[in-house]
Amino acid sequence: MLCVISVTKKGDSIARKIGKEFNGTLFLKSEMENFKLKEVTEKAFNNFYTIVFVSSIGIAVRAINGFIKKKDVDPAVIVVDVCSKFTISLLSGHLGGGNYITNKIAKKLGNTPVITTATDNMDKDAPDVLAMENNLKIESLKKAKEIASLLVNDGEVFFKDDKKEIKLPKGYKETEELKPWTLWITNKSREEDYVLKLIRKDIILGIGCRRNTEKEKLKEFVFNTLEKLGLSIDSVKVIGSIDLKKDEEAILNLGKILNAELKFFTKDEIAKVHHKYEGSDFVEKTTGVRCVSEPVVELLGGKIIREKEKLNGMTLTVGILN
Repeated sequence: MLCVISVTKKGDSIARKIGKEFNGTLFLKSEMENFKLKEVTEKAFNNFYTIVFVSSIGIAVRAINGFIKKKDVDPAVIVVDVCSKFTISLLSGHLGGGNYITNKIAKKLGNTPVITTATDNMDKDAPDVLAMENNLKIESLKKAKEIASLLVNDGEVFFKDDKKEIKLPKGYKETEELKPWTLWITNKSREEDYVLKLIRKDIILGIGCRRNTEKEKLKEFVFNTLEKLGLSIDSVKVIGSIDLKKDEEAILNLGKILNAELKFFTKDEIAKVHHKYEGSDFVEKTTGVRCVSEPVVELLGGKIIREKEKLNGMTLTVGILN
Protein backbone atom coordinates (compact mmCIF):
# COMPACT_ATOMS: atom_id res chain seq x y z
CA MET A 1 0.00 0.00 0.00
CA LEU A 2 2.60 2.51 -1.18
CA CYS A 3 2.14 5.37 -3.60
CA VAL A 4 4.61 7.71 -5.30
CA ILE A 5 3.83 11.33 -6.19
CA SER A 6 6.05 12.98 -8.79
CA VAL A 7 5.60 16.64 -9.71
CA THR A 8 8.24 16.89 -12.48
CA LYS A 9 9.12 14.92 -15.58
CA LYS A 10 12.65 14.61 -14.25
CA GLY A 11 11.31 12.85 -11.16
CA ASP A 12 9.06 10.46 -13.10
CA SER A 13 11.82 7.93 -13.84
CA ILE A 14 12.68 7.79 -10.12
CA ALA A 15 8.99 7.38 -9.28
CA ARG A 16 8.64 4.52 -11.75
CA LYS A 17 11.67 2.74 -10.32
CA ILE A 18 10.25 3.00 -6.77
CA GLY A 19 6.79 1.97 -7.94
CA LYS A 20 8.13 -1.11 -9.70
CA GLU A 21 10.28 -2.19 -6.75
CA PHE A 22 7.53 -1.76 -4.13
CA ASN A 23 4.48 -2.52 -6.27
CA GLY A 24 3.31 1.05 -5.71
CA THR A 25 0.67 3.26 -7.28
CA LEU A 26 1.98 6.22 -9.29
CA PHE A 27 0.61 9.75 -9.36
CA LEU A 28 2.60 11.56 -12.05
CA LYS A 29 1.73 15.20 -12.73
CA SER A 30 3.00 14.85 -16.30
CA GLU A 31 0.44 12.12 -17.05
CA MET A 32 -2.62 13.29 -15.11
CA GLU A 33 -5.18 15.77 -16.35
CA ASN A 34 -6.15 18.52 -13.89
CA PHE A 35 -3.44 17.38 -11.46
CA LYS A 36 -3.90 19.16 -8.13
CA LEU A 37 -1.30 18.31 -5.52
CA LYS A 38 -3.57 18.90 -2.51
CA GLU A 39 -6.25 16.58 -3.93
CA VAL A 40 -3.75 13.87 -4.81
CA THR A 41 -2.15 14.12 -1.35
CA GLU A 42 -5.53 13.87 0.38
CA LYS A 43 -6.34 10.74 -1.62
CA ALA A 44 -2.95 9.30 -0.70
CA PHE A 45 -3.47 10.01 3.02
CA ASN A 46 -6.82 8.23 2.94
CA ASN A 47 -5.76 5.16 0.97
CA PHE A 48 -2.07 4.38 1.47
CA TYR A 49 0.21 3.45 4.36
CA THR A 50 3.28 5.00 2.71
CA ILE A 51 3.55 8.11 0.54
CA VAL A 52 6.73 8.91 -1.36
CA PHE A 53 7.18 12.38 -2.85
CA VAL A 54 9.73 12.83 -5.61
CA SER A 55 10.14 16.54 -5.02
CA SER A 56 11.70 19.08 -2.71
CA ILE A 57 10.99 18.85 1.01
CA GLY A 58 9.20 22.20 0.84
CA ILE A 59 6.70 20.94 -1.72
CA ALA A 60 6.03 17.81 0.35
CA VAL A 61 5.62 19.76 3.60
CA ARG A 62 3.13 22.17 2.05
CA ALA A 63 1.25 19.29 0.42
CA ILE A 64 0.72 17.31 3.64
CA ASN A 65 -0.14 20.37 5.73
CA GLY A 66 -3.74 19.98 6.91
CA PHE A 67 -3.86 16.20 6.62
CA ILE A 68 -1.59 15.24 9.54
CA LYS A 69 -3.56 13.82 12.48
CA LYS A 70 -1.47 11.81 14.94
CA LYS A 71 1.47 9.46 14.79
CA ASP A 72 -0.49 6.22 15.28
CA VAL A 73 -2.71 6.85 12.24
CA ASP A 74 -0.65 8.99 9.85
CA PRO A 75 1.00 7.25 6.90
CA ALA A 76 4.74 7.27 6.50
CA VAL A 77 5.84 10.18 4.32
CA ILE A 78 9.18 9.99 2.49
CA VAL A 79 10.84 12.47 0.15
CA VAL A 80 13.30 11.69 -2.65
CA ASP A 81 14.89 14.70 -4.31
CA VAL A 82 14.66 14.86 -8.13
CA CYS A 83 18.42 14.35 -8.48
CA SER A 84 18.15 11.18 -6.35
CA LYS A 85 20.89 12.24 -3.96
CA PHE A 86 18.85 11.71 -0.79
CA THR A 87 15.90 9.68 0.52
CA ILE A 88 14.43 11.47 3.53
CA SER A 89 12.10 10.11 6.21
CA LEU A 90 9.70 13.00 6.83
CA LEU A 91 6.73 11.68 8.82
CA SER A 92 5.82 8.55 10.85
CA GLY A 93 9.35 7.24 10.86
CA HIS A 94 8.65 4.81 13.67
CA LEU A 95 5.03 3.63 13.85
CA GLY A 96 4.44 4.18 10.16
CA GLY A 97 7.64 2.35 9.27
CA GLY A 98 9.02 5.38 7.43
CA ASN A 99 12.60 4.93 8.61
CA TYR A 100 12.64 1.29 7.58
CA ILE A 101 11.21 2.01 4.12
CA THR A 102 13.52 5.01 3.70
CA ASN A 103 16.51 2.73 4.08
CA LYS A 104 15.07 0.23 1.59
CA ILE A 105 14.37 2.93 -1.03
CA ALA A 106 17.79 4.51 -0.54
CA LYS A 107 19.45 1.14 -1.04
CA LYS A 108 17.48 0.55 -4.24
CA LEU A 109 18.25 4.00 -5.63
CA GLY A 110 21.84 3.99 -4.43
CA ASN A 111 21.53 7.30 -2.59
CA THR A 112 21.88 8.52 1.00
CA PRO A 113 19.11 7.84 3.56
CA VAL A 114 18.33 10.76 5.87
CA ILE A 115 16.78 9.82 9.23
CA THR A 116 16.51 12.47 11.94
CA THR A 117 14.70 10.69 14.80
CA ALA A 118 16.93 11.09 17.85
CA THR A 119 16.68 7.55 19.23
CA ASP A 120 17.75 6.05 15.90
CA ASN A 121 20.73 8.35 15.63
CA MET A 122 21.74 7.57 19.23
CA ASP A 123 21.37 3.81 18.60
CA LYS A 124 18.59 3.39 21.15
CA ASP A 125 15.31 1.54 20.66
CA ALA A 126 12.28 3.83 20.82
CA PRO A 127 9.11 2.30 22.33
CA ASP A 128 7.09 2.81 19.14
CA VAL A 129 9.73 0.98 17.10
CA LEU A 130 9.61 -1.98 19.51
CA ALA A 131 5.82 -1.96 19.24
CA MET A 132 5.87 -1.97 15.45
CA GLU A 133 8.56 -4.64 15.14
CA ASN A 134 6.84 -7.01 17.59
CA ASN A 135 3.17 -6.36 16.73
CA LEU A 136 2.43 -4.80 20.12
CA LYS A 137 -0.24 -2.24 20.98
CA ILE A 138 0.99 1.00 22.58
CA GLU A 139 -1.03 1.77 25.70
CA SER A 140 -0.23 5.50 25.75
CA LEU A 141 1.46 7.65 23.11
CA LYS A 142 2.07 10.27 25.80
CA LYS A 143 4.04 7.80 27.93
CA ALA A 144 5.86 6.55 24.82
CA LYS A 145 6.98 10.10 24.10
CA GLU A 146 8.14 10.56 27.70
CA ILE A 147 10.18 7.36 27.64
CA ALA A 148 11.72 8.29 24.29
CA SER A 149 12.68 11.65 25.78
CA LEU A 150 14.33 9.92 28.74
CA LEU A 151 16.30 7.68 26.38
CA VAL A 152 17.52 10.65 24.34
CA ASN A 153 18.59 12.46 27.52
CA ASP A 154 20.37 9.39 28.93
CA GLY A 155 17.76 8.87 31.64
CA GLU A 156 17.20 5.54 33.38
CA VAL A 157 14.58 3.41 31.62
CA PHE A 158 13.73 -0.16 32.61
CA PHE A 159 12.42 -3.10 30.60
CA LYS A 160 10.23 -6.03 31.62
CA ASP A 161 8.85 -8.71 29.31
CA ASP A 162 6.43 -11.08 31.05
CA LYS A 163 7.30 -13.90 28.64
CA LYS A 164 10.98 -13.01 28.29
CA GLU A 165 10.70 -13.40 24.53
CA ILE A 166 12.07 -10.02 23.44
CA LYS A 167 15.74 -9.43 24.09
CA LEU A 168 16.76 -6.39 26.12
CA PRO A 169 16.43 -3.32 23.86
CA LYS A 170 19.28 -0.88 23.47
CA GLY A 171 19.20 1.88 26.10
CA TYR A 172 17.23 -0.05 28.75
CA LYS A 173 17.96 -1.90 32.00
CA GLU A 174 16.22 -5.20 32.68
CA THR A 175 14.00 -5.44 35.76
CA GLU A 176 11.81 -8.12 37.35
CA GLU A 177 9.63 -5.61 39.20
CA LEU A 178 7.79 -2.60 37.85
CA LYS A 179 9.69 0.60 38.59
CA PRO A 180 9.05 4.18 37.52
CA TRP A 181 9.73 4.47 33.79
CA THR A 182 9.50 0.82 32.88
CA LEU A 183 8.57 -0.41 29.42
CA TRP A 184 6.37 -3.41 30.17
CA ILE A 185 5.58 -6.08 27.57
CA THR A 186 2.42 -7.74 28.86
CA ASN A 187 -1.15 -8.80 28.22
CA LYS A 188 -2.36 -7.46 31.59
CA SER A 189 -4.96 -4.72 32.11
CA ARG A 190 -3.30 -3.45 35.29
CA GLU A 191 -2.43 0.24 35.20
CA GLU A 192 0.75 1.70 36.73
CA ASP A 193 1.90 5.31 36.91
CA TYR A 194 5.10 5.98 34.96
CA VAL A 195 4.94 2.54 33.33
CA LEU A 196 4.32 2.17 29.60
CA LYS A 197 2.60 -1.02 28.55
CA LEU A 198 3.12 -2.53 25.13
CA ILE A 199 0.27 -5.03 24.89
CA ARG A 200 1.09 -8.46 23.53
CA LYS A 201 -1.73 -10.08 21.55
CA ASP A 202 -1.55 -13.69 22.74
CA ILE A 203 -5.01 -14.40 24.15
CA ILE A 204 -7.45 -16.79 22.46
CA LEU A 205 -11.21 -16.82 23.01
CA GLY A 206 -13.25 -19.93 22.32
CA ILE A 207 -16.92 -19.00 21.99
CA GLY A 208 -20.19 -20.83 21.64
CA CYS A 209 -23.62 -19.19 21.64
CA ARG A 210 -27.25 -19.62 20.70
CA ARG A 211 -28.39 -18.38 17.31
CA ASN A 212 -29.09 -14.62 17.22
CA THR A 213 -27.41 -13.87 20.53
CA GLU A 214 -27.51 -10.14 21.24
CA LYS A 215 -24.26 -8.40 20.33
CA GLU A 216 -24.10 -6.34 23.52
CA LYS A 217 -24.71 -9.37 25.74
CA LEU A 218 -21.81 -11.31 24.23
CA LYS A 219 -19.55 -8.27 24.36
CA GLU A 220 -20.38 -7.64 28.03
CA PHE A 221 -19.84 -11.33 28.89
CA VAL A 222 -16.41 -11.36 27.24
CA PHE A 223 -15.29 -7.98 28.60
CA ASN A 224 -16.34 -8.86 32.15
CA THR A 225 -14.50 -12.19 31.97
CA LEU A 226 -11.31 -10.56 30.71
CA GLU A 227 -11.57 -7.95 33.46
CA LYS A 228 -11.87 -10.64 36.12
CA LEU A 229 -8.76 -12.30 34.72
CA GLY A 230 -6.88 -9.01 34.69
CA LEU A 231 -6.35 -9.22 30.92
CA SER A 232 -6.34 -6.29 28.52
CA ILE A 233 -9.04 -6.34 25.85
CA ASP A 234 -6.26 -5.41 23.40
CA SER A 235 -4.50 -8.73 24.13
CA VAL A 236 -7.06 -10.85 22.24
CA LYS A 237 -5.49 -12.23 19.08
CA VAL A 238 -7.97 -14.84 17.84
CA ILE A 239 -11.62 -15.71 18.43
CA GLY A 240 -12.61 -19.27 17.56
CA SER A 241 -15.93 -21.06 17.15
CA ILE A 242 -17.69 -23.71 15.07
CA ASP A 243 -18.32 -22.91 11.40
CA LEU A 244 -22.06 -22.95 12.02
CA LYS A 245 -21.44 -19.56 13.66
CA LYS A 246 -19.41 -17.97 10.86
CA ASP A 247 -22.30 -15.60 10.12
CA GLU A 248 -23.28 -15.02 13.77
CA GLU A 249 -23.48 -11.22 14.08
CA ALA A 250 -22.54 -11.16 17.77
CA ILE A 251 -19.26 -13.01 17.09
CA LEU A 252 -18.45 -10.98 13.97
CA ASN A 253 -19.08 -7.78 15.90
CA LEU A 254 -16.82 -8.93 18.75
CA GLY A 255 -14.03 -9.60 16.27
CA LYS A 256 -14.27 -6.04 14.94
CA ILE A 257 -14.34 -4.48 18.40
CA LEU A 258 -11.30 -6.46 19.59
CA ASN A 259 -9.48 -6.22 16.25
CA ALA A 260 -9.06 -9.97 16.47
CA GLU A 261 -8.80 -12.67 13.82
CA LEU A 262 -11.81 -14.98 13.51
CA LYS A 263 -11.31 -18.70 12.99
CA PHE A 264 -14.14 -21.21 12.50
CA PHE A 265 -13.74 -24.99 12.68
CA THR A 266 -15.87 -27.77 11.19
CA LYS A 267 -17.66 -30.23 13.43
CA ASP A 268 -15.31 -32.95 12.18
CA GLU A 269 -12.28 -30.96 13.35
CA ILE A 270 -13.85 -30.29 16.74
CA ALA A 271 -14.99 -33.91 17.09
CA LYS A 272 -11.35 -35.01 17.20
CA VAL A 273 -10.84 -33.36 20.60
CA HIS A 274 -14.29 -32.62 22.10
CA HIS A 275 -14.29 -35.83 24.17
CA LYS A 276 -11.63 -34.27 26.43
CA TYR A 277 -14.08 -31.71 27.78
CA GLU A 278 -17.44 -31.55 29.51
CA GLY A 279 -20.23 -31.47 26.95
CA SER A 280 -23.99 -31.58 26.67
CA ASP A 281 -26.64 -33.51 24.75
CA PHE A 282 -28.29 -30.24 23.70
CA VAL A 283 -25.11 -28.87 22.12
CA GLU A 284 -24.49 -32.18 20.35
CA LYS A 285 -28.03 -32.20 18.98
CA THR A 286 -27.72 -28.70 17.54
CA THR A 287 -24.07 -28.70 16.39
CA GLY A 288 -23.00 -32.32 16.04
CA VAL A 289 -20.33 -31.99 18.76
CA ARG A 290 -20.70 -32.03 22.54
CA CYS A 291 -18.91 -28.74 23.20
CA VAL A 292 -17.28 -25.89 21.25
CA SER A 293 -15.45 -23.26 23.28
CA GLU A 294 -12.78 -25.46 24.87
CA PRO A 295 -11.97 -27.60 21.81
CA VAL A 296 -11.44 -24.57 19.55
CA VAL A 297 -8.92 -23.07 22.01
CA GLU A 298 -6.96 -26.33 21.77
CA LEU A 299 -7.27 -26.39 17.97
CA LEU A 300 -5.92 -22.83 17.85
CA GLY A 301 -2.80 -23.98 19.69
CA GLY A 302 -3.67 -22.35 23.00
CA LYS A 303 -3.33 -23.38 26.60
CA ILE A 304 -6.57 -22.96 28.56
CA ILE A 305 -6.21 -20.45 31.40
CA ARG A 306 -9.93 -20.09 32.19
CA GLU A 307 -12.16 -23.11 31.76
CA LYS A 308 -15.57 -22.79 30.17
CA GLU A 309 -17.92 -20.22 31.64
CA LYS A 310 -21.64 -20.25 30.84
CA LEU A 311 -24.14 -17.42 30.78
CA ASN A 312 -27.56 -17.23 29.15
CA GLY A 313 -26.80 -19.61 26.30
CA MET A 314 -23.26 -18.33 25.80
CA THR A 315 -20.04 -20.23 26.57
CA LEU A 316 -16.57 -18.77 26.79
CA THR A 317 -13.15 -20.36 27.27
CA VAL A 318 -10.00 -18.25 27.53
CA GLY A 319 -6.63 -19.53 26.39
CA ILE A 320 -3.13 -18.21 25.80
CA LEU A 321 -0.70 -18.90 22.97
CA ASN A 322 2.38 -20.74 24.17
